[in-house]
Amino acid sequence: MPLGTYHLEYLPSNTAPNPKSMNIRISDELRPCVDPLTAHEYAALESSILTEGCRDALVLWGDVLIDGHNRYAICKKHDIPFKTVQNDRFASIEDVMLWMIDNHLARRSVSDFQRGMLALRKKAILAARQKEKQAAEPEAKAGPEDAPKPAAERPPLATREEIAKVAGISSNAISRIEKIQKTAAPELVEAVRAGTISLNAAAAVASLPPERQVAAVSGGKKELQQAARQVREAKAPARPKPEAEPHEPVTDLDEANRQIAQLRAENATMKSRIQQLTIALSEARRN
Repeated sequence: MPLGTYHLEYLPSNTAPNPKSMNIRISDELRPCVDPLTAHEYAALESSILTEGCRDALVLWGDVLIDGHNRYAICKKHDIPFKTVQNDRFASIEDVMLWMIDNHLARRSVSDFQRGMLALRKKAILAARQKEKQAAEPEAKAGPEDAPKPAAERPPLATREEIAKVAGISSNAISRIEKIQKTAAPELVEAVRAGTISLNAAAAVASLPPERQVAAVSGGKKELQQAARQVREAKAPARPKPEAEPHEPVTDLDEANRQIAQLRAENATMKSRIQQLTIALSEARRN
């Protein structure tokens, strides 16, 4: 069951949280940083909370929920009590996003695809910050000399290798995830997120037109595998046809003459032997 099925109050973009408010609100900006659960994972979490209650406290930034979105939805659905804890060390919504991403990446249950998506989201946030910082530098230089200097920012993720290191996966996997992110139909993205198709196969299927991707997903796992195989075979270089081996003509005249001379010598030896045997036979008859 996807997050958002329940009636929740959303915080408009770029709105600061109100620490005095007791209402838990969910920021729409934070949704890309929430690790989505598959239907099986959501059902398992719901069963656990129904049996044992909500053991872990939800984390809030003011009145904005920043950790425990699925637990909150389940508790609201079944009217189950829960605890909250405040984390007020963030200066902006971007700080919250980066914290949420790092928090999800630290979990072992996150798939390679989800890790890559989160790391790419982190790259986008850091790149946007860097751009804003560069745009603000002329104004900062024009200010008074005793003005406080801003805190050091995290460096952006400039290369695919750096993104892969943050995600804990290979740079090749990041390349495939980027392709899926750019060209895959939503149905294919959901299939790879759910584990119906592997990352490699999904990257291959993502090169097909959207309607063919959707058709492959609707056909199930075998249809997806077949579509990926067809894409790989179409891209594979054609094997060259084997050429017939020509008969090698005898071009060495000296070698030919040598073989003829050898045959003649063998023939002369054979004649001499026949003559010797004929003479020996005649003498034997006389005696």
